[in-house]
Amino acid sequence: MAIHDSILSTVGNTPVVRINRLAPEGVEMYVKVEAFNPLSSVKDRLALGVIEDAERRGVLKPGMTVVEATSGNTGIGLAMVCAAKGYPLVVTMAETFSIERRRMMRFLGAKVVLTPAAERGTGMVKKAEELAKKHGWFLPRQFENEANAEMHARTTAREIINDFQGRRLDWFVTGYGTGGTLKGVGSVLRKERPETKIAVCEPANAALMKSGEPQPRREDGAPERGHAAFEPHPIQGWTPDFIPKLADDARASGYIDEMLTISGPEAMKWSRELARREGIFVGVSAGGTFACARALAERAAKGSVILCMLPDTAERYLSTPLFEDISPDMNEEELRIAGGGA
Repeated sequence: MAIHDSILSTVGNTPVVRINRLAPEGVEMYVKVEAFNPLSSVKDRLALGVIEDAERRGVLKPGMTVVEATSGNTGIGLAMVCAAKGYPLVVTMAETFSIERRRMMRFLGAKVVLTPAAERGTGMVKKAEELAKKHGWFLPRQFENEANAEMHARTTAREIINDFQGRRLDWFVTGYGTGGTLKGVGSVLRKERPETKIAVCEPANAALMKSGEPQPRREDGAPERGHAAFEPHPIQGWTPDFIPKLADDARASGYIDEMLTISGPEAMKWSRELARREGIFVGVSAGGTFACARALAERAAKGSVILCMLPDTAERYLSTPLFEDISPDMNEEELRIAGGGA
């Protein structure tokens, strides 16, 4: 076991795990489990990448405060990086995201500023921009920062290339939040594994990339009701109410071979299935990505090999509907067992 100079050198090198009980017959399915990052999500890579890039460019100096808008995982990753490097951190986050996320960020020393639910992703980004301008704080701009995609090209993509060296890889399946994973991994796969197709997943009722349209807004800035993107979905971290620049870049570059959609209930179902039948404990976005990958596997040619990204841990969702049927008290069967019944 290696000895690390700081927690930051443990980011990346996450395992690829074969799916044994949930894969359709004749198709090999693998998952890249990003919960093995130190703060349990793929966004640890983004956080380290954008901060170290800013340091190299001289736009982030010792003592400066970092401020960023996030659905939670990026903020948690940034809180880790800023704690290790000594930067104060302020996070803006829509109040709809899980309580665990804001508590974790505060536990790591960050300040969390909540924005109204009705303003969604646009509102929290606007607040972060406002605070950065007012105080002269450093704003990473994760949705458009090229260092985000470059970090994935340098780490995530290289790990995939190395893990599948000399092996077949027909599909890479991922969701998108900022678009960093999609653009970074997509750019490398197109050059070095051009036979590998890329499928991108998003919520069925917020399919911004598939529709090619950002969420329309009224003159007063509020979302237009009736548009698909307005409807809430439980897949936290997927599709803000705008198409991120990095994701749009990936689409324009031809990195997307197929767009897939999944409903919130299906995403949660497959998160639970991964836990109960594979022992893989991951969140709702991971369940959604896996559901799309499995649907692809059902119609793939025999012998196909599919790799699916699993972005984070299920522990981020304890207060959400993912765990609503999981009681801390004993159920009837457990009471029978406790009482010595059959």
